[in-house]
Amino acid sequence: MAHTIRNKTKLLSRVNRISGQLEAVKRALVAEAECGDVLRLIASARGAMNGLMAEVLEGHLMAHAFENARPGSEAADAAEDVIEIVRSYLK
Repeated sequence: MAHTIRNKTKLLSRVNRISGQLEAVKRALVAEAECGDVLRLIASARGAMNGLMAEVLEGHLMAHAFENARPGSEAADAAEDVIEIVRSYLK
């Protein structure tokens, strides 16, 4: 949990931006905006949520799963590989 506490301000800023994006989706639906515009807003919010997920997951992997990996070790390389895969999956 230390990684979320350490990055609390940064993570909360991301959550606030996501909240704003979701409000934009809501406003678009209330205003009966074109479906293409609504879909773009949803895709944007989804991308932001995936970015938040990737950041928290990366912190979790480094703080818990690979916390004892020495820099340059095989475990550290494996951690970087997993994080890279997760980030590309969440894009």
